[in-house]
Amino acid sequence: MAVTMNDVARAAGVSLKTVSNVLNNYEFIRPATRQKVLDAIAELGYEANLTARSLRSGKSRMLGLVVSDLSVPYYAELASRLMTVAAARDYRVLVEQSAATRANELTALQGSLSQLTDGLLFTPLVLDADALAAARRGTKPLVMLGEHIDDPRFDQVTMKNVGAAKAMTAHLLAGGRRRIAVIGASPGDRAGSPGLRLAGYRVALAEAGVDFDPALIVPAEWRRDGGASAVARLLDGGQPFDAVFGLNDALALGAMHELLLRGVRVPEEAAVAGFDDIDEARFSSPSLTTVAPGMNEIAERCVQLLIDRIEGNEKAASGVHVEAEFELRIRASAPAARVSQLPQTGTSPTPTPTPAAEGKVDP
Repeated sequence: MAVTMNDVARAAGVSLKTVSNVLNNYEFIRPATRQKVLDAIAELGYEANLTARSLRSGKSRMLGLVVSDLSVPYYAELASRLMTVAAARDYRVLVEQSAATRANELTALQGSLSQLTDGLLFTPLVLDADALAAARRGTKPLVMLGEHIDDPRFDQVTMKNVGAAKAMTAHLLAGGRRRIAVIGASPGDRAGSPGLRLAGYRVALAEAGVDFDPALIVPAEWRRDGGASAVARLLDGGQPFDAVFGLNDALALGAMHELLLRGVRVPEEAAVAGFDDIDEARFSSPSLTTVAPGMNEIAERCVQLLIDRIEGNEKAASGVHVEAEFELRIRASAPAARVSQLPQTGTSPTPTPTPAAEGKVDP
């Protein structure tokens, strides 16, 4: 026979109303009483009827997450962290992939995901701000992740793309690199992650007195095979370069694989840097220098902002804009100085911070 709330109340020695208040996170309950109820729930194996709770409260305690593709390592790791943060606040996360199509993004905003959840964490890649506002219809809270749309009407949690890309480019320049190829953007990009990171790259070049060469900007899908094919095009076209900056880690890892396959030594002949600091970056060979864009902070801030909107704790009428802090992870693929410039001591050099890094250094 299924365990009921009455069973929990009897085991805890409290009223049925007290059990209900604990299940619904009513704040004015003595900690000792709350703990007795939680202990009884655990001992009896009671499972709340979430459907009934949702009908009574009008809340599902579910958040929706819309990303383009969970096979992209950054999205997969971010989704995992979002789920952990939400669970600590007694919310669950339902995930939907949009495949970066307009139809799927609209369905995520208007379909079953929106109906089943109290609010959405959304990474639009196709819809513009006006289309998003029209589709949203103001019914449920929404917090945007990413940079595709920058509009004061929407809550948004993002990263310091320009500053982080500038810092990484400055790090490569400080290491003696002057022909830094950028993979994952087009020379004319101005908006979104590609445009913002390219802008940071260009600022760093200008401040160092290095001319911008559009031939070093190589468009590519933000995947490992995109990075590999982009480097292959550079090499086959005879374009000289001494560093590669992949605009995400998947691009950088694919680029490094192709370089090593072609006999190009990393970092001696070409340094490689990425952006995202996914787990794989630490375990590549050589380990990947990259930007850590504040994923933990992004997860914490966007979940808290969305829950505050859902529960009425965030009173700001216009959009709240949050930018997470970044750090550089300096590893073997792009150390602080070119290997040929380091003293030959018979042991592997330990990278040290450069003034341009503005972040943490990982040996």
